[in-house]
Amino acid sequence: MPASRLSRTPLPGIGIRYDLTTREQQRLSVVAQRDGARTLSAYRSDDPDECALSTRLSSGEADALIDALMPSHHSPTLLHTTDLGLVAERVLLSATSHWNGRLLGETRMRTETGVSIVAVLRRADAIPSPAPDFRLAGGDTLIVIGTREGVETAATILGRE
Repeated sequence: MPASRLSRTPLPGIGIRYDLTTREQQRLSVVAQRDGARTLSAYRSDDPDECALSTRLSSGEADALIDALMPSHHSPTLLHTTDLGLVAERVLLSATSHWNGRLLGETRMRTETGVSIVAVLRRADAIPSPAPDFRLAGGDTLIVIGTREGVETAATILGRE
């Protein structure tokens, strides 16, 4: 039986769409909106382009579903940012971004938005706690943490072309 596959597609101004094809060739998708809501969709096995179910979940409902799917994902030592009013998101830096080739400090991200860039994913590498002199590159995925409003503003700033 073939392995399951997961793909990720950025949806500018909306969030990220995750598509899962299971080992049994069932198709599911989740659109993670920037406001924390999620849209869960399942597609017919006899017609993979026809949606059989689509439901919008608030961020609290999405958390409840995660608890149902993975009850052991909570660890007493794991800090849950949503409990603190914070969110963590991945922001993709496009090759045409204004910030491609510039230093991280030039974004003034913390000053302008209150958001911290806690890591950068570049190809197969993870760069934790990048310094202000870290040079950004198109294709980088920035891990940002802050308030919902701050993260949305950061995504807008980083999306500037």
